[in-house]
Amino acid sequence: MNNREKIWQVVAQIPKGKVATYGQVARLAELPGYARYVGYTMKNLPAGTRLPWFRVVNSQGRLSFPHDSSQYQSQKSKLESEGIVFIGGRFSLKKYQWQPGQES
Repeated sequence: MNNREKIWQVVAQIPKGKVATYGQVARLAELPGYARYVGYTMKNLPAGTRLPWFRVVNSQGRLSFPHDSSQYQSQKSKLESEGIVFIGGRFSLKKYQWQPGQES
């Protein structure tokens, strides 16, 4: 299995209403230190993917796209439709971050 496939497998497991950071996905894919590579992989997903790419976020509880971009609006609306609440452009990682093995 190549590194992209490892990342895809982790992202596929992130449950609805939860998020994972780029670094967290890298660690769970056994690629510690590869957070930027996770971002690159998410940016270059195949067209029409059903992978929940929008659940991968940065470690500050923000989205990485520029606020005025269509990608930002798309990711934000997908997360909000799953119950994630944004306040001032941020959301609570403490509340929404996926903890494998602690599904609620």
